[in-house]
Amino acid sequence: MVERLLPDGLWELFQRVVPAAPARPQGGGRRRHGDREVLAAIIFVATSGCTWAQLPPCFGPSGPTAHRRFAEWSAARVWAKLHRLVLDELGARGDLDWSRCAVDSVNMRAAKRGSLTGPNPVDRGRYGSKIHMVTERTGLPLSIGISGANLHDSQALEPLVRGIAPVRSRRGPRRRRPAKLHADKAYDYTHLRRWLRSRGVTPRIARRGIESSERLGRHRWTVERTVAWLAGCRRLHRRYERKAEHFLAFAGIAATLICYRRLTK
Repeated sequence: MVERLLPDGLWELFQRVVPAAPARPQGGGRRRHGDREVLAAIIFVATSGCTWAQLPPCFGPSGPTAHRRFAEWSAARVWAKLHRLVLDELGARGDLDWSRCAVDSVNMRAAKRGSLTGPNPVDRGRYGSKIHMVTERTGLPLSIGISGANLHDSQALEPLVRGIAPVRSRRGPRRRRPAKLHADKAYDYTHLRRWLRSRGVTPRIARRGIESSERLGRHRWTVERTVAWLAGCRRLHRRYERKAEHFLAFAGIAATLICYRRLTK
């Protein structure tokens, strides 16, 4: 089970970003479970959607143990670092296409009110969160973020583009800016077009009342497909985490798994 959920290649990358176990100068205490077994348990929770209490005993660590390690690694930004490492491997192979990128978001209903939740105007005011993402031309997520469901999509564009980490290229220096960025009519604002051009990115944003939805979807269907790929991480179907960093961590795990599947093809 552990090897199936956590292949050797992904485990080797994870070892490069995981912080060292805290030392016990006084000695004693229970034996610390191995990082590989705990990581496999976390991936199982993310992909199956089960609660920490429902974690099968075959993994070794109990649900509370896995949750504590998950919180510890989330605070250390391990998931963002792992996502970047996988992107680096893809970039070094030339598997990232920066010619056309796309931005979009998806709403997730929240089971509990917590940080970065808000009333969803398209879901009768029920509290929820949004997952925002930028994908490259083939749909691999380059940057991911979360917000309350009541945040307008346009307000997330600048943080998302800034959040694209410098990624290795097959030739030349690291890259972090796409040549073009496609977006729907929710991002149709003059200041966003001006800001993108100032960063050397050509905006391809649909104009309200002018461009039809058919023309809009010619290049944006890849990001919509990536939104569907997120459904493979069943823990994201509904937000159960009160802390925003924990919900973002599961989104980061989903993005990493999507990218790693491309890496193993």
